[in-house]
This record gives sequence, structure tokens and C-alpha cells, in this order.
Amino acid sequence: MRAIKGLWSWRHNPLCRRTDLVESWVALAALLLIVLLAPVLGVLAGFTVQEALDRSVREQHSSRLQVTATVVRELDRGVLDIDPEAAAQDTRSRVLADWTAPDGSEHRGPVLARLTSPQAGDRFTIWTDASGRTVARPLDPATATTHAVLAGFGAALAVAGLVEGSRRLIVRRLVTLRHARWDRAWDRAGPDWGRTGTGS
Repeated sequence: MRAIKGLWSWRHNPLCRRTDLVESWVALAALLLIVLLAPVLGVLAGFTVQEALDRSVREQHSSRLQVTATVVRELDRGVLDIDPEAAAQDTRSRVLADWTAPDGSEHRGPVLARLTSPQAGDRFTIWTDASGRTVARPLDPATATTHAVLAGFGAALAVAGLVEGSRRLIVRRLVTLRHARWDRAWDRAGPDWGRTGTGS
């Protein structure tokens, strides 16, 4: 409040240039936009993303089903598993497995199983579509909410960055105008400014 009161009283200061006043109003407008508009747009973006992700969660949970698979044999790690540290941290094994799809069809294929040392006959669960093709695990509501919150924060930060970037561009333009006015004032004063009548 003191800043607004100071800005209001500064309008009549004889040392205040028009560009100073414009810069102050731009700073105040940018502050209000960052404090008020950025959070509102962030919340709106978060709710919009949350609705879309909730719809996706419902669709995925209705179309993806968990079935039990049986290990036929363990497969060698793929050629792309070059990083030994990543391979050591990964607790999944690549196996050849059999499973029955929800529509009753029988399937066999390579899948990743959360088994440390898989043996033939071990059972584990996988996610499939209605026809038995393996699919990724469906998105859970907690992860969807986390993504929505991050999207809201990202939108708020993007708006704040856009407002601040615009303010800086305007201030840069005002500084350029000030320098141009100073150059014109120095040109009018001439090279003898301050030495008039000294006899030099």
C-alpha cells in the first residue's frame, strides 16, 4: 500500500520524468498481474488438465485388464540394455510367457516380469487390452493429480515469466527513449555547455 501511495505522490515531483512514471505504472501492473492473474490461470490450467487426465484414467481402467501370465523361460536382456548400473537397478526380468486374454484367446510372447530370478511355471500379472495384447499399466488417479498440479504450477510460472518479460521489454524501450532524449538535450546545449562567459 505504501508503494502505491508513494507512486501516487510521486506524480507531481518536478524531477519525475514521464518515462519514470510510465515505468512505475508498468511495474505496478506487472506485479498485480503476477500476483492475481498468474495463480488464477494456473488453477484453471490445473483443473482443465485434471479433467482430461481423469477422463483418460477412466478410459484406461475400463479398457486395460490385469491377467495372470505364466513364465515359459527367461530371455536374454536386450541389446539396448548397455548400461550395467541401470540393469542392476531394474528389478524386472524379460521372460517368454503364456497368458489367456479376457476374450478367452491364448497368447505367448516376451514380457517384462517383476521377478528377480524367474523359473518356468512362475506366475505374475500383466496388463492387456480386451484382445490380449500387452499394454502399459493404466494411469492411477494419484499420478494424474500430480501431473495436473505440475501443469497448474507450470502455467502460473509461464504467465509470470511472460508478464515479467514484457515488463523488461517495456523498460528497455523506456531506457532507450531516455538516452535518446539525453542525447538531444546534450546536442542542444552544445559543446560549450557550462563554460559560457568564462573567456576560454
